[in-house]
Amino acid sequence: MPTIGVAIAVPEPWASQLQGFRTDLGDPSASLIPTHITVVPPTEVPEGDLPAVSEHLDAAAASVEAFDVHLLSTGTFRPVSPVVFVALEDGAESCGRLQAAARSGPLDVPLDYPYHPHVTVAHHLDDERLDAAAADLADFEATFTVDSLALWVHDADRGWQTAAEFALATTGPTTGPTTGPTTGPTTGPTTGEERA
Repeated sequence: MPTIGVAIAVPEPWASQLQGFRTDLGDPSASLIPTHITVVPPTEVPEGDLPAVSEHLDAAAASVEAFDVHLLSTGTFRPVSPVVFVALEDGAESCGRLQAAARSGPLDVPLDYPYHPHVTVAHHLDDERLDAAAADLADFEATFTVDSLALWVHDADRGWQTAAEFALATTGPTTGPTTGPTTGPTTGPTTGEERA
């Protein structure tokens, strides 16, 4: 039974920067996890249901206007969960609307925690390395327009692969990716290891 995920893909150059940061922390699976904002968490779906899931996601995406996301600095879910993430300064409300539309119908799956859009940069590390990840990306900033939703399918060898993309409504903002301050290192602490 395929495992799927639904996400907002973070565009370049930040996708590679943050994925490289995770790799440099020592996570061997980091190269298999594209940089993203989760919309629907990993979910097993019968292969025969994939066409219906795609149809559902197409309608869900079309029900939400394109919107801007402003990533700024870091946050953590500790002590509840050993995760450090890049936080959303703007765009969380629109992510929530998109999540509510997508996580319905054939994807009405339960959540372990309330939905909190974020970009994971460190996961399941000791506190020292989680602290280092939070500090190293404290000045990180990026702004981009979300105009599509991605359906990913997990492959045991290649990791998460894009199966389809669905366009959001086109009447939203159109600022697109910016080249504004992308502070914070392109590599992580040399002592780190990470997962996410």
